[in-house]
Amino acid sequence: MIFDQQTAVETANYLLQINAIKLNPENPFLWASGWKSPIYCDNRITLSYPEIRNYLCNQLAIQAKSIYKNEKFIIAGVATGAIGIGVLVAQKLNLPFIYVRPEQKKHGRKNQIEGYLPDNSKVVVIEDLISTGKSSLIAVEALKNKGASVIGMLGLFTYGFKIADENFKKLKLKLNTLSDYDTLINEALNQNMINSDSLSKLSEWRKSPDIWSSQ
Repeated sequence: MIFDQQTAVETANYLLQINAIKLNPENPFLWASGWKSPIYCDNRITLSYPEIRNYLCNQLAIQAKSIYKNEKFIIAGVATGAIGIGVLVAQKLNLPFIYVRPEQKKHGRKNQIEGYLPDNSKVVVIEDLISTGKSSLIAVEALKNKGASVIGMLGLFTYGFKIADENFKKLKLKLNTLSDYDTLINEALNQNMINSDSLSKLSEWRKSPDIWSSQ
C-alpha cells in the first residue's frame, strides 16, 4: 500500500535516476528463481547517494511516526538489503535497531536475530524490496518466535504481486511502501525511458510473471 502518492513518484524518479531499478523488456534479466524479468531492482545502490538515502530515510521515518503514532517500538531490518536503510531510520527516530537473518547462523551463538530484543517488544520491520514477500515474512516469523509483536512493515519498493498481497493477508500484517511498480513504470514512460509497447510488456509481466517468463 502506498502511503503518499507524491512520495511514490519522487521515490520512483530517484530509483530510476541512479539505476537502482533497471527496465529492459526486450532483453529480460534472469532472476535467481529462474524467472525472466523485464525489471531488475537493487535498492542497496541508494546507500551510495547521500541526498537520496537521506530522502528515503526521512520519508520512512515520517511514515513510521504517522502510522504507528504513540507506539514504542524497535526497528528491525531484513538482512542484508535493508540493514543499511533500517539503521538510518532507527537513528533518525532515535530508536533501537536489530536485524534478522534469513536463517540461524551455523556457528557461534547461532543467532537469527542480531541485536537486543527484549521480551514482548513491538517491532516495525524495514524492507528494501518486496517481491513475493517470502523473505520478508520469514523475518516476521523469526521475530514472532522470539516473542515480539510485529506491528507492521515499511518498505522502499514493491512489485505488487498478488501472491505477496495474499501472503501478507494470511499473517494479518500491514505493509506500506514508499513506491510501487505501477508508479515506477508510469514515471519511466513520462520520462521517455520506455515507450508504450514496453509499458504494455511490463504491465503483462507483473500480472503473470511465471507465464511471461516461459514465453
